[in-house]
Amino acid sequence: MFLRRVAVALPLSRRFLSSKSSHEFTSAIAELNKEMESVFGEPPSTTLASSSSGQFNFQDSQSVSPKVADNEFSLTHIGDAGEAQMVDISSKEISKRVAVASCKVILGQKVFDLISANQMAKGDVLSVAKIAGISGAKHTSNLIPLCHNINLTHVRVDLKLNPMDYSLDIEGEAASTGKTGAEMEAMTAVTIAGLTVYDMCKAASKDIQITDVRLVRKTGGKSGDWSREK
Repeated sequence: MFLRRVAVALPLSRRFLSSKSSHEFTSAIAELNKEMESVFGEPPSTTLASSSSGQFNFQDSQSVSPKVADNEFSLTHIGDAGEAQMVDISSKEISKRVAVASCKVILGQKVFDLISANQMAKGDVLSVAKIAGISGAKHTSNLIPLCHNINLTHVRVDLKLNPMDYSLDIEGEAASTGKTGAEMEAMTAVTIAGLTVYDMCKAASKDIQITDVRLVRKTGGKSGDWSREK
């Protein structure tokens, strides 16, 4: 494989060599081709073999898939010059938009038991985390720099202890009637709620993990309804 990589890399520099060096280079490629045949029991591919006679094929490196150039799903937060930008949503239609997100906090048995018994030193973990998640949703545009400031009509954060794996399941919902979705608000809500749980329980354990932050489903907007496949 090393010889194959060398044979591919060397032809790319041939155009920078003088005519004398080019002749020596061609001889070197021919020797490499012979060595490859002796090692692998077969002659090199036509692409590599053609390099010894000065025929180079740059089609693969120069061609650009039209899907890349004309991708309808391009990154809207990047401008024509590659700079970050805030998307102009003034032309979008107003519609009701709802997004649901979730995450899991792996507590461990010790922390799980303390939360279940409401014996954590900082107080009622679930209640504080719920309020923190709702507050986080309302401050999403202050945390995510290119996120629009939207008028939320509803925010819900639910926390459920799971005794099967000593974890905490968090689900958040954000709703708005406007020109852009509420996905970021929903995901921010569950993330802030999870971080709050960690903050209130870190004295009891540093092994707490916040995992699986994800969008579960969304409705409304130009792209329509979407739901994560289970």
